[in-house]
Amino acid sequence: MTGVGSYLPKNRYSNEDLTKFIDTSDEWITKRSGIKFRHFVSENETTSDMAVNAALNAIINAQIKKEVIDLIIVATTTPDNTFPATATLVQKKLGINSVSFDVQAVCAGFVFALSVAKSMMKDNHYSNCLVIGADSMSKLLNWNDRSTSVLFGDGAGAVILQKFENIDKKLNDWGILSNVIHSDGNLYDLLKTNGGVSNNQISGFIEMSGKEIFKHAIDKLSLSIEEALLLSNKVISQIDWLVPHQANQRIILAVAEKLKMNSKKIISTVKHHGNTSAASIPLALDNAISEKKITNGNLLGFQAIGGGLSWGASIIRIGKPKN
Repeated sequence: MTGVGSYLPKNRYSNEDLTKFIDTSDEWITKRSGIKFRHFVSENETTSDMAVNAALNAIINAQIKKEVIDLIIVATTTPDNTFPATATLVQKKLGINSVSFDVQAVCAGFVFALSVAKSMMKDNHYSNCLVIGADSMSKLLNWNDRSTSVLFGDGAGAVILQKFENIDKKLNDWGILSNVIHSDGNLYDLLKTNGGVSNNQISGFIEMSGKEIFKHAIDKLSLSIEEALLLSNKVISQIDWLVPHQANQRIILAVAEKLKMNSKKIISTVKHHGNTSAASIPLALDNAISEKKITNGNLLGFQAIGGGLSWGASIIRIGKPKN
């Protein structure tokens, strides 16, 4: 993972701003989620627009030419069109030639996309992959439902994955060390939209059983990171930074407590942008790098859970050894 980039729309809304058109308060939102602000796309701004901006920042950060990218995977729940894949539109806007497709696992989409990317790069000839998490969650909000509408925001984050020849096994402990992904369709109705193309031909609004999601999130996020650590022959004390899905500050802290992990080693940016679904991990990652918390060679843990229910975790040594 040699490059990271992110993008947030210019339209920024505070909790106080929301009180002007929904029955809520800053205290109510903050107490339940830790969220203070969120960003929403402008009228003519799309998911692919955000994805391209994040991608360009990641390409610059990786110090590569965009033309070397041969694989693009976009994790999104809010595509520009029902079809084709938003990734193909990102490819067009970047002006490059690459295999491009979408992955849909809602808030867990970025972790799923990393797993797919690693497998494809390992088994095929792809050498430079662009993985993007991008979502316009504001398009799915029902402003008559304050229990969900105050939680979500829009944004995009991207990473560059590169494949290197492992001479003398110097790279054995670098890159994506492990991925675990899971799904349980029996929990489908806990977090979903009330619409879909083959269902009623509309995108629908988000519906969530908050208390049930909270319990499943703590349990499944904790177990998945432990599983990923086992696969990578690491223990929790070796992780320099845990970068969780930014859904709810209470969930983030509860998982840290269950893992017996120092909360100071957890990256939390949910206060600033709310739940941006598949974009939240790379957004938080880029923010932590820009603040010089996460540096080259750090061992990171990613974890996320979303509708499906789908969840997973990754253990990654970020960057590459210096020559």
